[in-house]
Amino acid sequence: MCLTCGCETKTAPTGKRNPNILPIIPPLAEKVGGKGIIPYLPGEIDNFEREMNAYLAGEYEDPNAFRAFRLQHGTYGQRQPDNQMMRVKIPYGGLTADQLDVLGEIAERYTPLGRGHFTTRQNIQYHFVRLLDTPAVMRLLGSVGLTTREACANTVRNVTADPLAGVAPDEVFDVTPYTAAYARLFVRNPVCQRLPRKFKTAFSGSPADRGLIPIHDLGFLARMVDGKRGFKMVVGGGLSTLPRKAPTLYEFVPVEDYLLVSEAVLRVYDRDGERKNRNKARIKFLVDKIGIEEFRRRVEQELKQPWVQEIRAQNLDPLFDVPQEELEAPQARSGVSTAPRTPEFETWRRSNQLRQKQAGYAAAYVTLPLGDAKPKQLHDLAAICRKYAGGRLRITVQQNLVLRWVPEALLPDLYAALKAADLGEPGAETLSDVVSCPGADSCSLAVTASRGLAVALSKAVRELDLEDPGLRSLRIKMSGCPNGCGQHHLGSLGFQGASFHVDGRQVPAYDMFVGGGILSEEVARYGARVGKIAAKHAPQAMKTVLGTYIKERQTLEAFESWVDRVGVERLKVLVAPFASVKPLAQEPDAYTDWGQQKLYQVERGEGECAI
Repeated sequence: MCLTCGCETKTAPTGKRNPNILPIIPPLAEKVGGKGIIPYLPGEIDNFEREMNAYLAGEYEDPNAFRAFRLQHGTYGQRQPDNQMMRVKIPYGGLTADQLDVLGEIAERYTPLGRGHFTTRQNIQYHFVRLLDTPAVMRLLGSVGLTTREACANTVRNVTADPLAGVAPDEVFDVTPYTAAYARLFVRNPVCQRLPRKFKTAFSGSPADRGLIPIHDLGFLARMVDGKRGFKMVVGGGLSTLPRKAPTLYEFVPVEDYLLVSEAVLRVYDRDGERKNRNKARIKFLVDKIGIEEFRRRVEQELKQPWVQEIRAQNLDPLFDVPQEELEAPQARSGVSTAPRTPEFETWRRSNQLRQKQAGYAAAYVTLPLGDAKPKQLHDLAAICRKYAGGRLRITVQQNLVLRWVPEALLPDLYAALKAADLGEPGAETLSDVVSCPGADSCSLAVTASRGLAVALSKAVRELDLEDPGLRSLRIKMSGCPNGCGQHHLGSLGFQGASFHVDGRQVPAYDMFVGGGILSEEVARYGARVGKIAAKHAPQAMKTVLGTYIKERQTLEAFESWVDRVGVERLKVLVAPFASVKPLAQEPDAYTDWGQQKLYQVERGEGECAI
């Protein structure tokens, strides 16, 4: 029996066991079908439950073997013993109303905190799930075409895309079907089950690059050359302690060849990537080591191998099958709004709505503070989707949601429905919409409670003039450790969890970064580090930097231009006072983290990202 999918092809080991996590690749015909982009395999979950029970019964010689197997199925250990974080893989961030209802049911039945958490990579995560409950969660997900398969581990992770794909006025073409085909081809694929490290991919359809391709291991930007569709392909980007912008692998790859080039990239990485030192195992280190020209040469050599012709001989067309959302959408003139156009509605509309390229329709952002949604909100969203958006929505990389295909005439009614569900907050994708990873609340690697700081910064931001055009477009992002899950390197203001000592006591702190962001295809910036500040002083440090910008900027000068003009040394002087903390007796609050009561102490465990 196959220990990944449960098919009757191998004999399961008996007695003391270690699972073989390499699957037998399903035929291409089995990679499409069912209710979601990635097919649900019931036998896979049956097999997971068997192996889980064997692990709990002590039948594993090496517990790490089960951990690797568990991660392959999107189930990640937390800081708290016996608790799991389950990550649901959602290609291109696309969800249906039925899926939202099930996501709400899972949050209600299996999470003590009663919430789901949408991430910067268009996943949804559940925290504090009991290991014994994980098979039930997987089966519920499967009933609506969702899976946790390869959402963790050293695999091709969730494939993200521009959340406005298909409706953006500035897009070259809709990247949705190409994203879906990539996700299907490489899930449960032996080529990428045991990569040196995790592998993240993104697709963008316009020069605005809302998919953030420079930070990814492999990125695709839509191009048209001589009337042919294709992609600019970049490889070797990443954040963490050594952020890298992905260099260009090819300026143009026709859509007929992008999957072949992608597999060649994965094969080169699988063969030549670092496997001894996991801290240098991401593909960015391989590209740095050998150079992009040599990497390109190895890809081209790989493209001469027999496997290429084997794939070309197959019918790949079914991989590109995606829902035709325009056919499911409400009629553009489907009625007259019954809700009033109040000043409150107009404030929300200015920040949360934009016109689609299809006449008569709008896309409306749903602001989710910290990416969190309660069970009732998820059920309410399902009903709202069905009524106003053709039964679908997408997740954004800013931890929000976007309803597409909303008839413009019904926007006041939509706002009223969102407000009733406590989802009508304005400011989506603006300065007040702070992004954070889960931080030390649940993650073993985090050194600070970044979610608590995010709440504090959100409150501080509301004291500023949020109608100021120089501020509205800025972003605040934070991570509880250097790994960068909150993408703090891309923040106009970024905060990375840290600590320092005063009189032998630990103080929660953040390294502060200024001036980051992917502003367009041609302008990708990582923030400059300007100093380490005490966590409790971060709101004032933020207001000092932004206040100085407002005071000193030249006419129409963007924040990033101001940062470049005044220079890092000046910014270091601005934030330096916020690193100073008085002794505990004089400033006790500085020795506790945001949202915490006890004195701060670094408690960092072993992460499972590279198991």
